[in-house]
Amino acid sequence: METSFLRTTLPTAKPLPAFQTLAPASLRPRPLRRSTIRAAITRGRKEDTVAAVREQLEGCYLLAGIRYEGLTVKQLQGIRDALPETCQLLVAKNTLVGKAIEGTPWEALKPCMKGMNAWLFVHTEEVPNALKPYRAFQKEERVEETNDFVGAVFEGKFYGPEDFKSLETMPSRAEVYAKLLGALQGPATSLVTTLQAPARDVVAVLSAYVRKLEQEADTA
Repeated sequence: METSFLRTTLPTAKPLPAFQTLAPASLRPRPLRRSTIRAAITRGRKEDTVAAVREQLEGCYLLAGIRYEGLTVKQLQGIRDALPETCQLLVAKNTLVGKAIEGTPWEALKPCMKGMNAWLFVHTEEVPNALKPYRAFQKEERVEETNDFVGAVFEGKFYGPEDFKSLETMPSRAEVYAKLLGALQGPATSLVTTLQAPARDVVAVLSAYVRKLEQEADTA
């Protein structure tokens, strides 16, 4: 009787996985948390706002705060559209505006750094004309009491809401020129009266008068 031998197939051995060296946990890069990313974005926006305020302060004659709580986006845009090209309306937090004006003459505005404010930057000497559009808006929307000016700084001096009348009734440059030029051509008493006006107006008008005389001399 023949003896048969069955062929036995041994299972193929699987290759051992490659040996990996893991870095210590302290050296592994950690994914940024959402809160960290959000904080970085917020910080960047704040820095952009401070930079934007500082940019607006360059060549600025007057900076005024406006209480905008309760106003809609459409209303704010309407105010912007009504302003002269020499004016800009910026909505920014008090803390960021305070940081931008720190150490400057505009720091006098800090007493009104409360509540929700928009900021009017006036880049012209014609201050009354710059304030008129918002006064017209207040009257039209009947928000004189709820959304008034909270304060302003002009030539380093702080003006409260009760002081705005003096800003809104300032003579225009043309009016000051005409007054001083008339005084120069009239009696000495008129000149003395005119020279009692604020120094900034007198200097501006005298400079214009000198330029006028120079032009007349050149054309003679």
